[in-house]
Amino acid sequence: MSNNSNSVNVRKDDQEEEQKEIIKKDIIPHFLPTYRIKFKFYSIPIVVVIILSSILAYLTSVVAGVQVEGSYFPEEELGALAVLLNGVIFTVIAVVSGFLIVFFIKKLGMGVLKYLFGISFGFVSFFITLMFLDVIIYLIFIQFPETTFVFKLYLLFTNLYLPLGTGVSVFFLLYKYFTSKSIKTKNFIVLYISILISASMSIVLLFWSTLAILVGISFWDIFAVLYKKGPIKEMIELLSENDIKDEMEEAEIKEQIESGNAIYDTTNLEIGIGDLAFYGLLTSSVLLFTNNIIITALTTVAIVIGTGITISRLKKNRILPGLPISIFLGIGAFLLSQLIVTIFFI
Repeated sequence: MSNNSNSVNVRKDDQEEEQKEIIKKDIIPHFLPTYRIKFKFYSIPIVVVIILSSILAYLTSVVAGVQVEGSYFPEEELGALAVLLNGVIFTVIAVVSGFLIVFFIKKLGMGVLKYLFGISFGFVSFFITLMFLDVIIYLIFIQFPETTFVFKLYLLFTNLYLPLGTGVSVFFLLYKYFTSKSIKTKNFIVLYISILISASMSIVLLFWSTLAILVGISFWDIFAVLYKKGPIKEMIELLSENDIKDEMEEAEIKEQIESGNAIYDTTNLEIGIGDLAFYGLLTSSVLLFTNNIIITALTTVAIVIGTGITISRLKKNRILPGLPISIFLGIGAFLLSQLIVTIFFI
């Protein structure tokens, strides 16, 4: 009986939603690094980035034993103070970078973003791809006997074939990113760079500093997207090239949505490259810190749920920060599961 009642209520909600005006959102320029996907498949790119970045980070840090410390302050010496300082420094870097990008757009036009993305993508793709390929080649070659031939072949791969092949591949990747109109091609490149960024950062950054950085960046994401003078909000407005007519239309749309007569179309979504990279960073770091797949899986589930909550709110908001809910739920899931493991299993 209760099931039938629930079904009737669901149908009523669906009918009411269908009667509301569906407002299409502005199309984001093709060259901006976002992953485009339908609403019902939103979890796929997130899970793919999380799994592949975690595997890369684990192979590099645990299996190959590569240890690189990139935090500004050592946690072992300064403890909680180091965590706080590292979080603040990385957040400040993100803040300054955001305002600088908006400044260059205003001075040089929207085309400057292509050069900024081209340089950053080229740098990240070449050096981080080369680093992980070195690790993979090393793990392959250590399976063979240590003969002179094997050693020379290893040096040939690492000093010639890998740099040359990586350089050619990165050039082709950038060329396709800025010339191809294929959504699948762009999505693949955004996914690939997200995996590289999250895996490499989880290796370089200390764990508790990583959590502090993610918290700081999440609060910055709220400001950048929702505040009137936030860099991301300003960038969206510059892309839309708002005039008085646009402002009047936006005011009318806002009034319709607040009154419940209209909703934004969320059939197709765009997930930012930064969101994907930071989701992967959190889970990769959790895996390296705990060496526990279950805790990592619970963190992943929390991130996916958080993203779903954020997406559901997009029906009443033009844009929303993608990090806060997902990152806070992910960190909360890690802390809770780690506490349970510590109390009952250690």
